[in-house]
Amino acid sequence: MKINIGNGFLHYETLGRGTPLLFIHGYPLSGKIWDPQMNALSDHASLITIDLRGHGESYPYEGPYSMDLLSNDCKALLDELNIREQAVVCGLSMGGYVAMAMYRNFPELFKGMILTSTRPGPDSPERKSNREIAIHNARQYGAISIADSMLPKLFSPITLSINPDLLNNVHSMMAKTSVQGMVGVLQGMRDRPDSTPLLAKISCPVLIIHGTDDQIIPMEEAELMAQQIPKSQLVKINRAGHLANFEQPEKYNQALLDFLNTLI
Repeated sequence: MKINIGNGFLHYETLGRGTPLLFIHGYPLSGKIWDPQMNALSDHASLITIDLRGHGESYPYEGPYSMDLLSNDCKALLDELNIREQAVVCGLSMGGYVAMAMYRNFPELFKGMILTSTRPGPDSPERKSNREIAIHNARQYGAISIADSMLPKLFSPITLSINPDLLNNVHSMMAKTSVQGMVGVLQGMRDRPDSTPLLAKISCPVLIIHGTDDQIIPMEEAELMAQQIPKSQLVKINRAGHLANFEQPEKYNQALLDFLNTLI
């Protein structure tokens, strides 16, 4: 399904009934990363996935895509779906940056928040430099070069050694992302504001999920985030890296179900 935004459109999917649960994917993925949750949780919530600008089947708008811009897109989708009640917003990695921007801009929308494999802080000078390198490589060599370089960093060692089908699935997802979309979000992540001051102001319940083998964001950052958000809980998933929801879907889904049950 599609929602028109400006001169383009955003692709989204819905399934199930109950409390609205919006899933926001990371870079450079798509709403398909949430398939294990869509397949398992539709009896427990009204599930919504979105392909952010330039990702999946959404239109490759001209960048940069600030986190505020992407949060506005998510709000527009909820409005399009005529959702009047408070929702749970679940963000993975960059999707977590967008979820925090949504809370900063629209706190009244939130019944709960789920932050997976993400951090509140801005890019360090080193990470900003790495974003610039990635922007150059995407423009020069295409999306597949980004997919090739990122793939080994996304998973736990056990997944890398025994699950080639999952690796191929994620590689294909990344390789299909438009270069314009990649560049747009790389610019937006590079320039995103520090959300650390926001943490203490988050009044809704928050579930933080982090893989113990995450190579991109250390567990220590998730632990620190949990200490700063008043109504938060941290679930650590063993044998999972940056894509815990894809690597260990049963454990991830159980954590979501437990959390949703506390919101009833």
